[in-house]
Amino acid sequence: MIVKENESIIARTNNQVPYISFKELEKLGIVEQGFSTKLGGVSKDKYGTMNLRLSSNDKKEDVEENFKRMADALGMDWERMVFANQTHTTNIHVVREEDIGKGLKKESDLHNIDGLITNLSNVPLVTFYADCVPLYFVDPVKKVIGLSHSGWRGTVGKMARRTVEKMQETYGSNPKDMVACIGPSICGSCYEVDESIADIVYLIFPRSIWGKIIKMKQNKKYEFNLWEANKQILLEAGLLEQNISTSNLCTMCNHDIFYSHRVEGEDRGGLAAFLMLK
Repeated sequence: MIVKENESIIARTNNQVPYISFKELEKLGIVEQGFSTKLGGVSKDKYGTMNLRLSSNDKKEDVEENFKRMADALGMDWERMVFANQTHTTNIHVVREEDIGKGLKKESDLHNIDGLITNLSNVPLVTFYADCVPLYFVDPVKKVIGLSHSGWRGTVGKMARRTVEKMQETYGSNPKDMVACIGPSICGSCYEVDESIADIVYLIFPRSIWGKIIKMKQNKKYEFNLWEANKQILLEAGLLEQNISTSNLCTMCNHDIFYSHRVEGEDRGGLAAFLMLK
């Protein structure tokens, strides 16, 4: 066991590669999914071992081998993975046949994209992290999936709601049918922000939930709970509370297992979220 399991997640290991799996997504039986850790790869020193950050100073061949190992562990084809160039936007791309392989197999031209949705089978969607929030979406009725990256900018921009709306517009998904998971990321106690970000939170979110998502500290900094904020956005978007689960795994508290930007800075490895329709 690499982490303490809870009602939402289970730690799995396949072919000596550990990863986090979401119980509610496993129950659906229509997707392969997981979230990586620092473990099970071939990277060395500060990048070790499962570095999935292509923009790091790690050896490219080691990062590519790590992707192949993760794909094998998750039952996915690495040559069909789709990556985007994330820039903390709320832009969402609909993945179609021509996008298959834009990642390792061929260079991706999906720039300024932080969310991916598709109804294609056997096409792994991949997004990248080191404290920000991974958001998994599955519509088991329309057979549609989505994967979105939501840091503080994505959260105040309501990336979760935008992803739901994009699935509605593109595929006719009903939010009440959707299952969503909030993956490993920085917790509210660790995520300290300044007054300028707190002011945006107060402006964007209703007063009734301020106490749940933002709290002033004695040093005049603020604790921003991205998990609860994203849950509230999902509820606002029409998802049922029983269909939303949170991993409750903090990347900063558990930086021995997960890469954390706040702990390790810019020169570090990276984590990835994976989601694929069978």
